[in-house]
Amino acid sequence: MDKSITLPPDEIFRNLENAKRFAIDIGGSLTKLAYYSTVQHKVAKVRSFEQNAELYEISEQEEVTARLHFIKFENAYIETCLDFIRDHLVNTGTKVIKATGGGAHKFKELIERKLGLKVDKEDEMTCLIRGCNFVLRNIPHEAFVYAKHADSEFRFQTTHPDIFPYLLVNIGSGVSIVKVESEDKFERIGGSSIGGGTFWGLGALLTKTKRFDELLQLASKGQHASVDMLVRDIYGGSYGSLGLTGDLIASSFGKSATADKGFSKEDMAKSLLHMISNDIGQLACLYAKLHNLSRVYFGGFFIRGHPVTMHTITYSINFFTKGEVQALFLRHEGYLGAIGAFLKGAEEDNPNQYSWGENYAGSSGLMSVSPEMNPMQRARSGTFDMLEMDRLERQLVNLPLLQDPSSYIPDTMDLTEDALAREYWLSCFEEALDGVVKRAVASQPDIPEAIERSEKFRQKYRHKLQTLRQQPFAYGSLTVRSLLDTREHCLNEFNFPDPYSKIKQRENDMALRYYQKAVKSLEQLSWEQRQFALVRGVLAGNVFDWGAKAVSDVLESDPEFGFDEAKRHSLRPALLLQGPPHKCALFFVDNSGVDIILGVMPFVRELLSRGTEVVLASNSGPALNDVTNGELQILTERIAAMDPVIQAGLRDDRLTLVQSGSSSPCLDLSRLDKVLAMVVRERQTDLVIIEGMGRALHTNYYARLSCESLKTAVIKNSWLAERLGGKLFSVVFKYEVPPGKPSQEDSSAPSTPS
Repeated sequence: MDKSITLPPDEIFRNLENAKRFAIDIGGSLTKLAYYSTVQHKVAKVRSFEQNAELYEISEQEEVTARLHFIKFENAYIETCLDFIRDHLVNTGTKVIKATGGGAHKFKELIERKLGLKVDKEDEMTCLIRGCNFVLRNIPHEAFVYAKHADSEFRFQTTHPDIFPYLLVNIGSGVSIVKVESEDKFERIGGSSIGGGTFWGLGALLTKTKRFDELLQLASKGQHASVDMLVRDIYGGSYGSLGLTGDLIASSFGKSATADKGFSKEDMAKSLLHMISNDIGQLACLYAKLHNLSRVYFGGFFIRGHPVTMHTITYSINFFTKGEVQALFLRHEGYLGAIGAFLKGAEEDNPNQYSWGENYAGSSGLMSVSPEMNPMQRARSGTFDMLEMDRLERQLVNLPLLQDPSSYIPDTMDLTEDALAREYWLSCFEEALDGVVKRAVASQPDIPEAIERSEKFRQKYRHKLQTLRQQPFAYGSLTVRSLLDTREHCLNEFNFPDPYSKIKQRENDMALRYYQKAVKSLEQLSWEQRQFALVRGVLAGNVFDWGAKAVSDVLESDPEFGFDEAKRHSLRPALLLQGPPHKCALFFVDNSGVDIILGVMPFVRELLSRGTEVVLASNSGPALNDVTNGELQILTERIAAMDPVIQAGLRDDRLTLVQSGSSSPCLDLSRLDKVLAMVVRERQTDLVIIEGMGRALHTNYYARLSCESLKTAVIKNSWLAERLGGKLFSVVFKYEVPPGKPSQEDSSAPSTPS
């Protein structure tokens, strides 16, 4: 094998010059390297002007954040990779590299000689468990069920807020079955000597095939019934009184004792695979039942993302538990040891006190290695896979008002399973790419190299879209949210932190000029007329969304298109603010400009006037033209200066502005700023309002809350409107009351677009 390989630092070992700490997990055929680095990138900041014609100053500042890098490659390249790391390290400051895995001893001398670092070996199982806990806690779509014959091979699971307890079945050479009860408490409760090594060893004897992956490829093409004795071979059909179907294996390799003919390599490999998998599956089921555990994760080199092994394990678990327990697999199973070893070495920094998020721009994603598939991603440099995790500024937790956090699914539509919708949205994002590039360059007019960076962004994001056409499950469930978030990650990667900053500034400034006039006109209405006008104002304001092509086309071609024009598009929704006032309303806001200033703020004003406290939750970081917390702080101060109701709300701490913890146009209620969750509890929030297509339609349309909620949006996409049975600019106005709680009189609204 050619062990030379070109390793571009901007693609494989990214940001190596700022690496601070290393860990390595060396298995029988693959090496997994982990390192921590600091990443310098641009962030958008706004600063209020006290005495100036402009509303606020926009600046882009350099900021340093923490990133974890995980890289997986074949052991054949280990020497080349160590040379590359040595040549690109700059003042790392570390003297030790944490190591785990069976190969850590074998390559110890090579690592110490090449890198000049002392190898400190860590316990393999401890690292595995720590890594598993980390990915389950920080990556929402980490676990999946494998369904070979379904429209989507991979069905991603919602991770329970409390990840413990669970059973980890690690299938290496043998099998270890581990019960995990907490971060540091786990116990090996069983195992077997019949594991991956057994399959490999017996397979080599039977087929003369020495490579594990080749053995699996043979198995994927085989027919086990040629070798195995089935129930029907003994009884002529099923054995009904015992509940045994005719195609059930009665004896693995049972036909080989009496057959006169030989058997193909493929059939023998398939029979062997079923034998090993069924044994492991039954063992796992017995231990799960014995310890009353419903979550069973499978990992180890026997699994390693191979569809054929995942399918046989899944079949076995379904059979022995009659579908009561699901076999769960992990997207990043191959990295668990390296992650755990890294965490052991980073205990002084306590990485678990932070929340981390997968950086889609720098991660390879899950790939199918099914023999019949030839994904374009395999053309990458060698066989390198990458995972990057960014440390988030805010610690993220569940919204306390979720009715059942364990069953909450943020996204309304799973594009992994809906082929028609998937094709539409992938094409939609690809067609919008030129406009995003244009907007990114326009946001940095005085920086000549912005054009070059924008082209790199275009190439990166287009490649991601092409990958997702081939592998829609690459980053978990494919959704509109994940497509939007991937775009934001790619923009940030090439230092375009806020392409819509100047548009937002201009529209905020314009809308503020009309605020007093809007409030005055509302005050002249009767109480009932005002309630309708307020809600129509929120809906009309939500039309102003530069992220929707139908709207951006109108705004670019007709700059005079205004709030009153948008209100004429809005239909008459049902009445909301009747009956006794709510104690506290949590309002997840959407767009800058007309939306927040002329739509949301008059509505907030009415809530305050009724005696309801209000918490406004806005994005922590930029996404499209959504208002950020920094911008909202300035806007609210300006509004308070001309509106005594808003001013009193701020003064009396009845109007609170809090970061959501998100930098997305959509909303995941299971990953919100911990401070926001605390405020929600303290204020005894009893009404949640979620506004906008991204937050109330693409996500959270089916979210069930333990208090009253209103989800409201204008549908600004003709394809989606048609699919929901409406037209462009139809209205979603979904008011819900949890079961058993009295609703405000006559305040319900249709749950479908009207």
